[in-house]
Amino acid sequence: MSDQASRLRNLVEERAVEDALAREIGELYFDVAENTRVIAITSGKGGTGKTSLAVNLAIGLQSAGQKVMLIDADIGMANVNLLMGSVTNRSLIDLLNDDVELEDVVENGVSGVKYISGIAAVEATLNLNRAEQRKLHKKLGRCSDMANVIIIDTGAGLSRNVIEFILASEEVLLVTTPEPTAIADAYSVIKAYTKYTERRNIKLVVNRVHEEEDCDDVAEKINQTTQKFLGVSIDCLGYIYEDKTVSEAVHKQEPFIIGSPNSAAARCVQELVKSLLNGERMGSVSRGWRGFLDRLFGY
Repeated sequence: MSDQASRLRNLVEERAVEDALAREIGELYFDVAENTRVIAITSGKGGTGKTSLAVNLAIGLQSAGQKVMLIDADIGMANVNLLMGSVTNRSLIDLLNDDVELEDVVENGVSGVKYISGIAAVEATLNLNRAEQRKLHKKLGRCSDMANVIIIDTGAGLSRNVIEFILASEEVLLVTTPEPTAIADAYSVIKAYTKYTERRNIKLVVNRVHEEEDCDDVAEKINQTTQKFLGVSIDCLGYIYEDKTVSEAVHKQEPFIIGSPNSAAARCVQELVKSLLNGERMGSVSRGWRGFLDRLFGY
């Protein structure tokens, strides 16, 4: 009996903490102009290609005529500036200093994309307190003066910072791969997301697929689980092919949409850009000669 009472108290306390967090999160929507689009890119685990997608998608949107700001909100594991091929002196966390303004941390990146670097340091893996959140909220509000599309590259996983960023964003792209562990972690993100909001603005992007059908298979597996246990379905925006030019671009510190614009991965990103601008799922992307060879020799 005492064990049951103890479990009940723990459940009540846990729910109280969750409700308090939900109330706080509700106050943290980005204070941006109505015509500014805010897209958070997140993943359930590291290694899915989340940041690579964020950088290349930002450049693709900028090339399509949008004014883009990319904010590296991956506190502790930030590397947007590395993929941009640049070194920065200021970061998002510097905005917590009273004498640092937004213009002090905004950098000019590839193709005119403006970006704010994160901070890559173990000691920076922290949860911001309310005073720090409000200070960031106030200073970041003026990002909409510089861009009409703001992309937030969140951390991977389910830290409080990640949850708050994705709940505050108007749109969320959840990046996963066909690996079972990545699929399971993607489900965990969806579960946490649906716990705190009734909005359904989260979409899947499946990275490192070998065939277009792989994307449908991953989406079906995730939706079978979300429908059964959460009662929701998640749309799939599109996919990115497995492509060696992506890893080569990382080593070169040059976005693959710039260095290899005709590669399969770059053409997928270009189709994703069209999808985001047109509100439709991306069209089919041919893998070309390399795809033919892969199928011919069984790769």
